[in-house]
Amino acid sequence: MIAAAGSGKTTFLVKDALSIIDKNVLITTYTEANEEEIKKKIIKEHGGCIPKNITIQTWFSFLLQHGVRPYQSSMKDELHTKKVGFYLTERQSGFRYNDKNNKPIFWGEKDFYKYYFTKDYKIYSDKISKFIIECNSKSKGELIGRIARIFPFVFVDEVQDLAGWDLEILKLIFDSPAHVSLVGDPRQVTYLTHHPRKYANYKDGKIEAFITEKCENGICYIDTNILNKSHRNNEDICKFSSALFPDFPPCKPCMCEMCRSYGVRHEGVFLIKEKDVKSYCRKYSPTILRYNKAIHPEWNYGKCKGLTFDDILIYPTDKIRTYLINGDISKISSIKAKFYVALTRARYSIGIVFDYDDNTEYIEGLKKCKEQKTT
Repeated sequence: MIAAAGSGKTTFLVKDALSIIDKNVLITTYTEANEEEIKKKIIKEHGGCIPKNITIQTWFSFLLQHGVRPYQSSMKDELHTKKVGFYLTERQSGFRYNDKNNKPIFWGEKDFYKYYFTKDYKIYSDKISKFIIECNSKSKGELIGRIARIFPFVFVDEVQDLAGWDLEILKLIFDSPAHVSLVGDPRQVTYLTHHPRKYANYKDGKIEAFITEKCENGICYIDTNILNKSHRNNEDICKFSSALFPDFPPCKPCMCEMCRSYGVRHEGVFLIKEKDVKSYCRKYSPTILRYNKAIHPEWNYGKCKGLTFDDILIYPTDKIRTYLINGDISKISSIKAKFYVALTRARYSIGIVFDYDDNTEYIEGLKKCKEQKTT
């Protein structure tokens, strides 16, 4: 299911999972924040607890427990005695040295341990899915078969974050007896599990193209209609955030009574001058979002994916400030997804800290917020 922010993707998975009572269910997602959000939703829906047949894990935790550890010795006999851990890296792992042109040189697969592991046998995050594919091949498909036997139902949230060899794992699970449900939003690719050459054409949220072009015809049904309204964002926020991705159909707010039954309040997307931030925060108590270096209870743009707040206050980057003036999305391509995630966390209002000029017009959808008076 491909759907926009706030359309109920995670809620859909949770309700689907809770409807299964006689078989084991796996729900997996990339970030720890979204893992916790799923747990909270299930506990709320299920009367205070998580059913014993439902397992909720981050993608890497799932791969380590059910992919690497049961079959690690199929790669090397001596791995049977090792407790393999996990090492998260945002860059290519296995650095060896820089050559005379200062080009980094990395260990190759023939240097097995240095290629896959740290010195203390922690497997690199950018190699773990490839390692599992190799284990599955050496075990003649038993690794994926075991997963399908343990979890007849596999649900993947935020599927757009998966890349490279992870997609190959999905493909193998599709071919197993397990029932698989995926939900995601190609506009929210704030992190990728790794940056490989494998399936490089399908990174940055191109999961629909991967399924259409690389998976057996008819093996997976793609839906873009069931979850096509935002239950979180109001009309102002939907319009403003949708402008970042003009190639996608604009997201519209749902008009159901449960989502829109509130009185007159502060709504819209506002520019807030730095000198007015304190009074604005006293009046509306927004959650503060920063591109990075957020300190609790603030959030970084990417880390808050899956969360919902009534009101937010965004500290923009220089590129975003320029976008607010000229509307040129081509200049923010590298941070557009994170900005989209930040914008779509809010139910009612977005404040953007920006020392605007009273005589200058900014992009459509922005309101200039004057100094806030408190009583």
